[in-house]
Amino acid sequence: MSQAFLALRSRLDRFGVLLSGLCLIHCLAGLFLVGVLGLGGGALLDPAIHRVGLVLALVVGACTIGLGALRHGHRLPLAIGRTGLALMLGAVLAGHGDAEAVLTILGVLFVASAHVINMRRGC
Repeated sequence: MSQAFLALRSRLDRFGVLLSGLCLIHCLAGLFLVGVLGLGGGALLDPAIHRVGLVLALVVGACTIGLGALRHGHRLPLAIGRTGLALMLGAVLAGHGDAEAVLTILGVLFVASAHVINMRRGC
């Protein structure tokens, strides 16, 4: 594969880690601001944000983790990423509440870990 493609995949992996981190911050900030202070429920808990985040995670994950697994042959990032995305999907389907928060936090940690492993295995 060309160096340009590998560089793009590496940048997308980094973007995936950034998106996972932003999602984690969004979730934790939402829990704190809404649960503790009673602020921002309308904006922070909007289901559209979660659906868009899941779609972005699916697209970036497929482009980087999936292609990385094809390139370097290691299936661990693919299995971890798939688990994380499934947890994130479960969070979207669960609706607001404790289950959504736990599933989202676990999901983004799995996805971010898959991106990091993919970058370390990168070719």
